[in-house]
Amino acid sequence: MTAARPARVVTTWFGAFLVEEGAVRAAYLTPKDPGALVDRLRRRREGRLTPEEEQLLLEAKGRGLTGRDRRLEASGVAIRAGSEPEIEPEQYGYASDGIDDILLARAQEDILSGWDPTVHVQEAVRAITDLDGVLNTVGERLASWAAHDHPAEGEPEGVHRHLARELTDTSEAPAYPVPRADPALAGARRELAKLYLSLDRSRSEMESALTEAMPERAPNLTALLGPLLAARLISQAGSLQRLSELPASTIQVLGAERAFFEHLRGRAPPPRHGLLFLHPKLHSAPRLERGRLARALAGKVAIAARLDRAGRPLDPRLLAAFEGRATELDERRARRRSSRERPRRPTSST
Repeated sequence: MTAARPARVVTTWFGAFLVEEGAVRAAYLTPKDPGALVDRLRRRREGRLTPEEEQLLLEAKGRGLTGRDRRLEASGVAIRAGSEPEIEPEQYGYASDGIDDILLARAQEDILSGWDPTVHVQEAVRAITDLDGVLNTVGERLASWAAHDHPAEGEPEGVHRHLARELTDTSEAPAYPVPRADPALAGARRELAKLYLSLDRSRSEMESALTEAMPERAPNLTALLGPLLAARLISQAGSLQRLSELPASTIQVLGAERAFFEHLRGRAPPPRHGLLFLHPKLHSAPRLERGRLARALAGKVAIAARLDRAGRPLDPRLLAAFEGRATELDERRARRRSSRERPRRPTSST
């Protein structure tokens, strides 16, 4: 009794073939449905076996199979170079240009699967940053222009908005009159003030849109950080997926890259926080406690980002755990303060 001669496994985009002595002995064809063809292409790209290849290996078990496809090595196929017959798709009823349609469908699928739903959040955050720069420039110009006629009034934070409203108010005599010899300049300055107010409205509407969209896009991050800070953190990381891949130590200093590189050059101490400093708990915490609190918050942010990336619902335990840690630090600080303020008992002299 002679041993079975080794056969060769040839894999293609339209099926798997068992070849012996240069001839195809068995063909395991992929269904001609476009979805099935795309699925087989994805499996091959990911290094997995297709159903047709699995069926071939099962039925030819013990034959001493050889082949060139490295995916088959884990299934006992010896990887050896060698000539293989040209198997044309037309021989089995497949169009020769069918692979082009498959690759196009695969590319479209990759685009859809790789699309990050937070991309609009990132663009909105960048737009707000751009608008802040334009508003500062236009507001400074308005303040400089109006200062020649009337001193600026109002709160420093909203002085530009207050000024722009007064410049556009035509119900009464203007509070900032331009000399009568220049009526055209008065109209030009009024238009500049209208532009400032329009940009300011756009910025407010964009913040309102982020506040409305973030609980749906990233519920765990939003509950932990608030919608605007969560959006800024996603934008700083580059995407929600990128944020979910970062360790907590990197998230802690995200946004403090300049300070971090200054530390690497030996010019500054290591930063203890970046954008997380904008969180109300950190912002109001004593300076010496911010590092510990930032570490605790960054750890919870790392978990929240992974949950949001996976599409999980809101987990209230994250916020509760962070608030518990913040309360613990507050109580520890209060105990230290009370121990320092406690009067010492006088010692008796002998």
